[in-house]
Amino acid sequence: MVLSCNSLDGEALSEYCREHGIYPHHITQWKLDFVSGNTELNKPISRTEIKNLKHENKVLKKELNRKEKALAETAALLVLQKKVHEIWGSDEDSSL
Repeated sequence: MVLSCNSLDGEALSEYCREHGIYPHHITQWKLDFVSGNTELNKPISRTEIKNLKHENKVLKKELNRKEKALAETAALLVLQKKVHEIWGSDEDSSL
């Protein structure tokens, strides 16, 4: 991406970025990272950090699963409530 955008001027670069769904400042940052040899990205990850990340991932997946089940239950209850109102009507209709 950096090499293909190197020869483009401002307007052509903006058009290229729009076509690929990125922003021109991303390309500038990537170029700076490449030139500076960003060592943070090349640093190996320790076993404890991997273990912590796996644990965090597991906790987040569990929470997401719980929330998805709650959302599905709420949606089912809303559908059932609508069907009950269609079949028997609501209390608001009978008071008129």
